[in-house]
Amino acid sequence: MKTKTLHITNGDSCTQRIQELQIANGDFLVWREMLCEGPTDIAIEEKSTIKKRKHFFKKYYRISAEDYESKFVSQLEKIASFKQYDKIILWFEYDLFCHINMIAAISLLLRKNITNTPIYLVCSGRIEHEKKLYGLCELSDTQLKKHYQDKVLLTLDDMELAAHVWTLYCESKPQKIAGQIKNESSFKYLSICLRAHLQRFPNMMTGLNVLEHNILEMIENYEIKNIKQLMGYALEYQGFYGYGDMQLKRVLARLFQFLHQTTDRLLLSERGKLAFQHKKNFYNTQIIDWHYGGVKKYDYLYNDETHMLLKL
Repeated sequence: MKTKTLHITNGDSCTQRIQELQIANGDFLVWREMLCEGPTDIAIEEKSTIKKRKHFFKKYYRISAEDYESKFVSQLEKIASFKQYDKIILWFEYDLFCHINMIAAISLLLRKNITNTPIYLVCSGRIEHEKKLYGLCELSDTQLKKHYQDKVLLTLDDMELAAHVWTLYCESKPQKIAGQIKNESSFKYLSICLRAHLQRFPNMMTGLNVLEHNILEMIENYEIKNIKQLMGYALEYQGFYGYGDMQLKRVLARLFQFLHQTTDRLLLSERGKLAFQHKKNFYNTQIIDWHYGGVKKYDYLYNDETHMLLKL
């Protein structure tokens, strides 16, 4: 008897690669979302949540409601017929971008009572004898096939942990996420991603978060010629965030007051030097109405000594 598989992938490139290499047969649900940014609710399939996400994408990324409907909402309809599948395979990467999408997908599966169907995870990241972390589409053909062969069967405890973290992400008390960092599970990179998420909130000393400060450090330590080259560095050395061009363009745009462009090099402005050296707090110049899940970014401060969030 043939089995029927549903693959939930992290994007079109991954889906295309899997199909071209004929690694696995089945149906594909492409998760074209970036729930690591903007307001979210636990039930992403509800009309109220979809309306909220459409508004966010239109306002900040000029993505129309029609595009969101056709590219993401239409994909969710495949979950409605989950009973026809004998197993489900998740294809996500090591970074925060992917992990927030992954835990949202798992939460959705649990709400649909998909508990008797085996659910597997294919997750890229560290490769033996390599320093760099690899995305799924950066793997060689052989490596990608090996990742599929070594896919991890998620336990009910794994699933419930992921759904719980998603619930916390969508709620109004992000401090509770810190309590999940040390939990053991089949998700090798979840703890690192949760810590990276907490570090997205503004530092209590400077008003800038870890990623923003790291970008200033790049400018100080490397001979970067212009914004275009800085974008390349930021994409390559962003750590566990997994942001794409769209997200990092917004990050860089918020840092212009800290930059000074000469004829042949990008430098830190006087403000940039003060922020980089932790000598002045620029919180009041940075505040915008920006959400991470259920909370506003500038309603909390990150303490890099205790690794905790403080409510303003």
